[in-house]
Amino acid sequence: MKIISICARGGSTGVPGKNIRLLCGKPLIAWTIEQALASGTADRVFVSTDSAAIADVARSFGAEVPFLRPAELASATAGKLPVILHLVDWIEAEHGPVTRIVDLDPTSPLRHVSDIDACVALLDAATGLVITGYESDKNPYFNMVEDKGDGSIERVCRPPVEVLGRQGAPKVYAMNGSVYAWHRHSLKPSLWAAGRIRLHVMPRERSVDIDHELDFDMVELLMNRRAANG
Repeated sequence: MKIISICARGGSTGVPGKNIRLLCGKPLIAWTIEQALASGTADRVFVSTDSAAIADVARSFGAEVPFLRPAELASATAGKLPVILHLVDWIEAEHGPVTRIVDLDPTSPLRHVSDIDACVALLDAATGLVITGYESDKNPYFNMVEDKGDGSIERVCRPPVEVLGRQGAPKVYAMNGSVYAWHRHSLKPSLWAAGRIRLHVMPRERSVDIDHELDFDMVELLMNRRAANG
């Protein structure tokens, strides 16, 4: 079975109730559920949540919500991978083997269905995980620094050859968390234990993750602009 998982916790300190807050006339999570269903890349679309209100909204837009997530997987410090593994274990116990997992973050509604399709296409037999990101405007070889512990700072990474501008530094990407795609055998408790990892590059305007009120306003602005441009 090929599945899409959408993990949506009820609590949020940055934007309270954000997963079901209306965004351009629809609950935030609805945008991701509709993209998941439209992609056609999964047999079933599941939402893992601890919130009965989110569960009701998710079901009304066509996702399956088979249970409410246990409290230990719903805290602000709970990681996403344990939540996905918990969901996959339940599905396999109840419905049989899962072969591929695509996870979509409900706080990244600006993705296109084509971004989901592209990640699935990159997940070949030699690849354990596909992630999404955008070319970063900050570069650890040029303008990102770290505290060395003695009162001094240094670049996060020293370039192999000294660079005078960001354009001359090795290209780096910021993960946007929009889409993850694994084979079942490569889904591990650590993201970086999946084996060979590939990147689907998305433009900055599709990479906004809603974590603060300003992000919500920015996404609404970009969605309205997209709608106006057809």
